[in-house]
Amino acid sequence: MTRVLIGVLALLLVLAGAAMVTRAGAALPDVTPLARRVPARTALMRQRLEEARVAGRSARVDQRWLPYESIPPVLRRAVLIAEDDAFFSHGGLDWNEIRASVRRNLEAGRLVRGGSTITQQLAKNLYLGSERTLTRKLREMMIAGRLERALTKRRIFELYLNLIEWGDGVYGIEAAAERHFGVPADALDARQAALLAAVIINPRRFDPAHPVRRIERRARMILTRMWRRGQLTEAEYRVATGQAPAAPAWEWNPFAHHPDTTAPGPETTAPPPDSAAAADSLPP
Repeated sequence: MTRVLIGVLALLLVLAGAAMVTRAGAALPDVTPLARRVPARTALMRQRLEEARVAGRSARVDQRWLPYESIPPVLRRAVLIAEDDAFFSHGGLDWNEIRASVRRNLEAGRLVRGGSTITQQLAKNLYLGSERTLTRKLREMMIAGRLERALTKRRIFELYLNLIEWGDGVYGIEAAAERHFGVPADALDARQAALLAAVIINPRRFDPAHPVRRIERRARMILTRMWRRGQLTEAEYRVATGQAPAAPAWEWNPFAHHPDTTAPGPETTAPPPDSAAAADSLPP
């Protein structure tokens, strides 16, 4: 009898799962037009406008298109490190990140780490909005697969950087750079790029121009990885992290003790841990 009940429950679970997948896959959007054109409004933009209308607030959408080649490399690299370091090597879903996120969330007993790739985030912004349900998550994953099959990685990243939310009513990197730092995107320095990348986790809560400690830690983690990968010089890294410029290896000073030029040069200040999880595990 017990085995029969277990079998029935297992069958019901399978049927329920199949129904959920079927529901999630119903009427998925055609993403192929995105290869040539950009939607005037995304699902998230429409959601924010409706939320403002219901609350009796005025709202507008500040979004300006910037071609991929005009987006500064320092910003592109910072966003990849912050949001999806494996973007150019996965097929839309990063299973290693998903497993790590599930493990971290189970340990914490609450949602403290997401596992969405840049492609999944784009799918959510374009078509789904910010609703958090299992069905919506399944649809997000399915749409991400469609995006990866229909578009190049470069096009997906270009759409992402131009359409994601970067503050209340602010969408895309050009509007974000102007709103938060008063400069066009191509004038962003390394620190500004890192701060903008750091707040993507919650752009309506965090202000890159006035970062709290959590955002400062994330920005420093991003800058440290860029420096270690040779994407920033040591001088650029020091400026971006607020350190004093490195002293010359040797400079003549008749009043100082002459250094031993055969000894190793001064050690570089050790950077903080290279871990986004470490940066996010501390309290805000």
